[in-house]
Amino acid sequence: MNAARILVVEDEVNVGRTLTERLSGEGYTVVWARDAAEAIAQDGQAAFDLALLDVGLPDRPGFEVAQAIRGRHPRTAIVFLTAYGAPEERIRGLELGAEDYVVKPFHFKELLLRLQNALRRVTLLASGEAAFEKPLQVGRARVDLKRMEVTVEGLSAPLTHKECAVLTLLLEKRGAVLTRDEILDRAWAQNEFPTPRTVDNFILRLRKLIEPEPGEARVIRSVRGVGYQLDTEAVKDA
Repeated sequence: MNAARILVVEDEVNVGRTLTERLSGEGYTVVWARDAAEAIAQDGQAAFDLALLDVGLPDRPGFEVAQAIRGRHPRTAIVFLTAYGAPEERIRGLELGAEDYVVKPFHFKELLLRLQNALRRVTLLASGEAAFEKPLQVGRARVDLKRMEVTVEGLSAPLTHKECAVLTLLLEKRGAVLTRDEILDRAWAQNEFPTPRTVDNFILRLRKLIEPEPGEARVIRSVRGVGYQLDTEAVKDA
């Protein structure tokens, strides 16, 4: 049985009921909310491991629900459901720290794999959280892994679970050279079919946040043909 708690936020009765029944059948503890107000109320009672949010809710956009949940429980993984696959919607969801974006109609087995991958990262982060309970200064950014956010020049931005997993591994192994395969093994599930280029893209995103000089990789250094190395001198107590 799966111990994870999932909040399903879906106003379409047939979809909500089906998701609740099928996820419960997989062993998850599922709470179904039919609108934004109910979802926020349920989240206020206890934290969920994952929230599966419909973007088009009748009372408030799913994005606003995601902001409320992440503000209260940063460790809750967010996966959006939408009837549209517009790029601007996907970008906004990722900016809010969403783990994934699933377009309706979807195959349940594919959705289940995506949820399992998101939950796997929650478990990985929880296991390494104790080592970095206090914020750190990494390059130009104040990194708070416990709250899953970075602050640069007074402006805070959320980190996704994948970004936190990659950054946590770099911090744990600071000074050592990490291969792309090592990073893939830590932050991605086998059934996600990532490539070494996937790691490069995430490193690029992290560099934009933490490198003091744009375009210069001094904090996260590239080791040609091997992987990446976090400069020990660039990490200090915040």
